[in-house]
Amino acid sequence: MKYFKALPFLLLFILFAECNKEKDEYKEFRKVPEYITHPDREHKAYYEAYDKTLQRWGVAYEELYITTSKGIAHVLMSGPKNGESVVLLHGMSASSTMWYPNAKALAKQYRIFAIDLIIEPGKSYKTGNFENLDEVTAWYEEIFWALKLESFHLIGTSRGGWIAVNIALHSKRNIRSLILLSPVQTFIWIPPSIGLLKNIFNVFYSKEEGADRTMETLSKYPNKIDRNYIKQYRIGQENDTVNKFVTEMKPFSNKDLQSLKMPVLVLIGDDDIFNTKQTIRLTEKYIPRGKGEIIHNSGHFLSVDQAKIVNKKIIDFMKSTETGD
Repeated sequence: MKYFKALPFLLLFILFAECNKEKDEYKEFRKVPEYITHPDREHKAYYEAYDKTLQRWGVAYEELYITTSKGIAHVLMSGPKNGESVVLLHGMSASSTMWYPNAKALAKQYRIFAIDLIIEPGKSYKTGNFENLDEVTAWYEEIFWALKLESFHLIGTSRGGWIAVNIALHSKRNIRSLILLSPVQTFIWIPPSIGLLKNIFNVFYSKEEGADRTMETLSKYPNKIDRNYIKQYRIGQENDTVNKFVTEMKPFSNKDLQSLKMPVLVLIGDDDIFNTKQTIRLTEKYIPRGKGEIIHNSGHFLSVDQAKIVNKKIIDFMKSTETGD
């Protein structure tokens, strides 16, 4: 009889232990490293600008610092613990703060993980060298393993879109859906255009003016872009070295595209300097469960230019993959 009397207390203890375990799920990754708490002069201004941009995140977030074989990965995490996991890969030189127009909408029911690519400006800290983009893909796998992400939706924009496809082609994990926002060099080569030429010549302008001109070539509505983000972008460009592995980013073969078995959504802007209607045609022709769409009144930065529309299309698509619609 005394064992039955003790049973409720035992159940409460187990319940408490499980709740405490869930609460401390990523405890080991919450310690802020010294390079953030005591940054050198070169990075101090950038981290301050990064944090100011995060004031526009719109939803509570946690910053995780994950030790990898190549350094420390910085991850922004938001959303309910029981929500489906969504991994966000930012564009070139953009950092995870570029998702500030999208984080609140996505995090309402999904648990989002925005990862700063370690070879670009951000809060990740590189200690080892990368020889090629396959090693970058392997680095992301280390992070998925640390976060225990066995099944998730994967969203990549611009260069992050190319990397997302490379991950999807090689990862053993269950990628529930793949969403590509104006992916660069993924389906087609970058077409020549006046906007692209203007972007190239921005190097001849002052750093501040060059950053503004870059936004003008990438966005249909550059005035929508938060000034703190533009400042962060400019400082990041000053600190950054020449972007590595750009020449490795070649359009994927038709065979590669055909091997993507998960649902795939590709969105491009109608004023996108990196994509054309051909991107949509190839998406729907070769990807078995591929769907492509052009977002009107949008440039390359469609997640900023038409954030409300893009957020809805992303969420609706992820929901459809969960229900089988």
